[in-house]
Amino acid sequence: MKKTVSIKENKDFKRLYYRGKSVACGPLVVYYRQNPYPYCRLGLTVSSKVGKAVVRNHVRRLMRESYRLMEDRVRNSMDIVLVARSAAASADFKAVSGALEAAFIRCGIIRQ
Repeated sequence: MKKTVSIKENKDFKRLYYRGKSVACGPLVVYYRQNPYPYCRLGLTVSSKVGKAVVRNHVRRLMRESYRLMEDRVRNSMDIVLVARSAAASADFKAVSGALEAAFIRCGIIRQ
């Protein structure tokens, strides 16, 4: 399993929002862009509109686990930000995982 680094700085998130491409699929929106590093970077965003802290943390864990399971198929040198929509609060793992995989296929992040 390869290592993915977290995106933590606001400037990196903003760069992806304004210069990256996006794909919306179900309860998630995926922003992505090529990066100059030999590894992937992942950022997760769950707004307070999704729910209270317990719900937001649950959605964040679902997104992180869904990404972890398909991490070995993701192309190298990508910056990826996953943004949860309000529908993610009531989504189960299967829905989040399916939406993430569909979004990755649509934008060409996953190798088939």
